[in-house]
Amino acid sequence: MLIAQITDLHIRAKGALAYSGRIDTGARLTQAIDYLNAFEPRPDLVLATGDLIDLGTAAEYAHLRELLSRLTLPCYLIPGNHDHREHLRAAFADHAYLPRQGFLHYTIEDRPVRLIGLDTHDPGKVGGLMCEARTAWLDARLAEQPKRPTVIFMHHPVHETGIVGMDRVRCEGAERMGAVVRRYDNIERVLCGHLHRTTQVRWCGTISASVPATAPEVVLAIDGMGPFGWRDSPPHIGIHLWRDGVGLISHVATVTDATPYPFAY
Repeated sequence: MLIAQITDLHIRAKGALAYSGRIDTGARLTQAIDYLNAFEPRPDLVLATGDLIDLGTAAEYAHLRELLSRLTLPCYLIPGNHDHREHLRAAFADHAYLPRQGFLHYTIEDRPVRLIGLDTHDPGKVGGLMCEARTAWLDARLAEQPKRPTVIFMHHPVHETGIVGMDRVRCEGAERMGAVVRRYDNIERVLCGHLHRTTQVRWCGTISASVPATAPEVVLAIDGMGPFGWRDSPPHIGIHLWRDGVGLISHVATVTDATPYPFAY
């Protein structure tokens, strides 16, 4: 099974630029989609892990919908802090996996690895939230199939990064969620976005990991050393390969048209 992950798309309305008018995030997503459509072997599905749009408007979701129509792979969406739950639900009303009301949690059951999507959106906040209700929902889903290989995907990271500005806006309630996760030994990975960087941390008996964005990257300012901000970079995609007897093998792919050359051993 091959899982692709895109995150932090930050799509603006058609014709508008993001990042103070500097970045065409729609063009960057188009590059990523072209890359995925041509990727070999063909991924089974794409997980889009939040911050799908930038300002939460219906016009942005309309543009996102148009852009994603070019993707030839099944795509599953969850919200991030830049999203608007009801506008997302309305724009993708034909996505049957999305609940018609309440949190946008769901499971994907028809693959070798079970996938559980979590809605960490906390309206008006940059950080995320795993409240008691959300954590209870996750616990109930995990209890249904406690031995089946499972990947949890969400927008906000539950782990620390050392980047002070991002650690201030990670997921509130991570300890509550962690107490549940620790009880299950079948969780291969907790996949997230939000950080615009690659990170991985051992967490509550599994691995919590992020992949970079299709939008620009967050500067690596460890412990507040150096400027906290963003800089332009190529779009990136996460590629997660499931192998029986091995587990989940994760890569980050840089979206580029640079010519590959063979190794000369």
